[in-house]
Order: sequence, then structure tokens, then C-alpha cells
Amino acid sequence: MEFDFIPIILSLKVALASVVIVTCSSIPIAGLMAKHKFLGKDVIESLITLPLVLPPSVIGFMLLVLFGKYGPLGSLLEQWFHIRVVFTLAGAVIAAAVVSFPLMYQAVKAAIESIDQNLEQAARTLGAREYRVFLTITVPLAWNGIIAGFVLAFARSLGEFGATLMIAGNISGKTQTMPLAIYFDNDAGNLRDASILVIIMTVFSFLVIYGVNRWGRGSRQSSRKGGV
Repeated sequence: MEFDFIPIILSLKVALASVVIVTCSSIPIAGLMAKHKFLGKDVIESLITLPLVLPPSVIGFMLLVLFGKYGPLGSLLEQWFHIRVVFTLAGAVIAAAVVSFPLMYQAVKAAIESIDQNLEQAARTLGAREYRVFLTITVPLAWNGIIAGFVLAFARSLGEFGATLMIAGNISGKTQTMPLAIYFDNDAGNLRDASILVIIMTVFSFLVIYGVNRWGRGSRQSSRKGGV
């Protein structure tokens, strides 16, 4: 029996699409939450980080209610744009984006909060508008945190299981990602394919953690040298 590479390809597609969505959305949101105080900020931040503590099956159920055929978002997308989310790869992308967003958000927010505000204030005194300060000063200085968050969000998206199963299902060749393939291969007694996928994901996860640790250590050493 030949090894099926399709779950690997689908997982990479889902993770890449998810991390692009998460990166584009988390940077401005993290900037807003790090730089401004407003009523209800704690509530919003709690909602943003809620997927970190909720079971994936609960997140999947919520997404199913929202994007189902009769859900508020699902019915809107299907009637207006003829887009179906449930039991499609788009559903897997949404599930991965939801569960990985808090990791990216926290990494970016921590990086932005660590920036010397005097540098941003200097740009403002020279007449730079807020959006320009954010794009030319804040984002470049927070780059290390953005990269770390990007890698962690990608790895989390690649390993998403529970929420994906709820909203995207396990359709071979269409929505079956690596975590789903491992579970159902094992359940069917196909231990060879399950073992190969486990090894691939374990090696990749180790490389991600190792890379993030090396990146963080190198960044701290560069910062100390620059401060001397």
C-alpha cells in the first residue's frame, strides 16, 4: 500500500492560509490593545485569548453554530456569496485560525509593549502620523515577536484536530489533515501510515520549538550588544 501524502499537503495549505489570516489581523489588533486603554478592554482581551483554554471541540461547536447552513454567518455567506464553510477546507482554515490567533496575538502584543516609547514619541514630534509611526517604528522593532508568533501559530495550525473535525469533518482527500489522518489511521489499524505522520509532526514540532528558542536567544544577544 502506497503512503498517502495528501493529508500532509492539505495540512500545509490550511496552516499557510491560517497563518496569513492570523498575521494580518493580529498585528493591528495587538497594536491597538497594547497602546490604548478603553472601556471593556479586559473583556475583549479575555475573549481573544479564550481559545487557549477552551477545549477544541467547544470551539468547533461554536464555529459550527456560526457557519452552519442556518447559522448567522453561514447563511449569509451561502445566500450572498454562494460560499459554503462546513465540511470544506475553508472550514479547516477558519478553525486553525481561531485556535492559533491567541498565540500570535500574545507574542506580538508582548513585543510591542517592550518597545521604547521614546522612539515612537520622537517620530511623532517630527510630524509622523500614528499609522506611519506604527508601520515604520513599531512593527520593525517588534519584528522578533512577530516572527516567533508566526512560527508558533503555523505549528498550532498544523496540529489542529478537534475544532477542525467538528466544522470540516474527515473527508479523505478534501479535509483530512495530518492530525485527522493519524487518528483515523490508528482507529482503522493502519499503524504504518499513522506512525509515519506521527514522526513527521514530532520532528517538525521539535524543529519549531528549537528554532524559536534559538531565534529568541540570538535576538537577546543582539539587543545586549547593541545596548553596549
